Amino acid sequence: MLLRIFTAAALLLAWLAPGAAAQDASAVIAAASKAMGADTLTSITFSGTARNGSFGQSKSIGDPLGPTNATQITPYTRTINLALPWSGEGLVSRATGPTQPPTVPGVPAPTPGVFNQNVTVQQATTNFGQALNVGLTPWLFLKWAAMNDATVRTQGGQQVVSFSPPNFKSPSGQMYTVSGYINNQNLVTKTETRVEHVVAGDLLVEFEYSNYQNRNGVQVPGRIVQKQGGLTTFDANITAATPNPTNLAELLTPPQAPGRGGAAGRGGAAGRGGAAGQGGRGGGGRGQQAAGPPPIEKLGDGAFLIGGNYASLAIDMGDHILVVESGQSDARGQEVMAAAKQAVPNKPIRFVVNSHPHFDHSSGLQAAVAEGATILTHNNNEEVLERLLSGPRTLIGDSLSKVANRRTNVVQGVGDRDVRKGSNGRVVELHRIPNEHSDGMLVVYLPAEKVLWSADITPVNPNPAQQGVVRSTVAALKKLNLDVTRFITAHPPNPDPGRPLTMDDLVKAAG
Repeated sequence: MLLRIFTAAALLLAWLAPGAAAQDASAVIAAASKAMGADTLTSITFSGTARNGSFGQSKSIGDPLGPTNATQITPYTRTINLALPWSGEGLVSRATGPTQPPTVPGVPAPTPGVFNQNVTVQQATTNFGQALNVGLTPWLFLKWAAMNDATVRTQGGQQVVSFSPPNFKSPSGQMYTVSGYINNQNLVTKTETRVEHVVAGDLLVEFEYSNYQNRNGVQVPGRIVQKQGGLTTFDANITAATPNPTNLAELLTPPQAPGRGGAAGRGGAAGRGGAAGQGGRGGGGRGQQAAGPPPIEKLGDGAFLIGGNYASLAIDMGDHILVVESGQSDARGQEVMAAAKQAVPNKPIRFVVNSHPHFDHSSGLQAAVAEGATILTHNNNEEVLERLLSGPRTLIGDSLSKVANRRTNVVQGVGDRDVRKGSNGRVVELHRIPNEHSDGMLVVYLPAEKVLWSADITPVNPNPAQQGVVRSTVAALKKLNLDVTRFITAHPPNPDPGRPLTMDDLVKAAG
């Protein structure tokens, strides 16, 4: 009888727990909203200085705010319409400011630009990658949480309020979860969520808020830091703020003539989201891949070129296949894996070489890992790529998310010179090329064919920003003293993509 009473009590507590958690969350949200002055806040504008990094496109993949990647925004100004629910057209958020892109050694000084990051009503209500731009600000997080069935738990001495926005679903059909951390002063110290990302899977996007100041009855953070995948990509110091500005419409209206340049950093695969900097979703590449399977060209006995943009190599190593570069997307990665097995049938793909970890060159790696391959990359990239590829993938629904019992330790770092020897006597050399584009750039040399393959080294009509990389490559190759008769680039030459290239082309491009 006593056991039945305990069992019934346990069931009752389990049934009541969600309701109790929701009630507790409501009290936590209400206290924080009152302390932060969010109850009467319908809009806000704030300003200061900021640094914007290049997530997934930095020279050092683990340092988006490194000296050759960070764009200075001075002054930085942002205005947000917090009057939920939004309706009509126009902007709900606008961030702007003059920029100074980073100076890269050996490259002409960049032209100053203007930072423009605008979020429309439609984007904020239909696209989670843009909705988190505003929804993860401290005041709107509280308003958003109050409108949904939030729960609360305690972690590290803070109250963690979580909820799932009802109007958004990930590509896999799963709901997103948004969380906010509230300290014992009822201030929001951090907000976070996870968004789908082609390289990282469920990418953790965090915003940290500190050094709060009372600005006319509203608590405004003096520092805002954004992190993506654990890497700091945006850092702002806020020195002024005006709650409920009377000129809101003016502040949310971009000028007629947009400023020159951009503020999202230098080149590469931009993502979506990010409350003040770049965003949660990333990947992609240069243009669409042509319909149909990629063409296969024989370079020599057991060596094949897989054509198209983000051109790859498939090498017969005797008891396995070595693939060079998996492309700019999961779809391209799957095409490359299929083409490699067509060129070298009845052998497993054991290794896939990643030229460098920029997201437009690593967004096909999930297909390689799903194939069972180990990724070869320079030691400088190993830790970050391993962490990104090993994370959960419940949101994106790509080829790797469908693999049961996923492997760990899927990335293997190599040194500045790595020689691969196949059971059939085939030799493949991997060489690091020091340059300002990526400090983990590998080129691949096939001594039997005297073929050199590279990515993002432009031997035809390079622009000034690219020429520094070309010069670094020529200098490195002269030291290596490689006998090269054909130079293959991941991106075909433009114009005349079918033109065969030689070392002479590269030397001429270097000036």
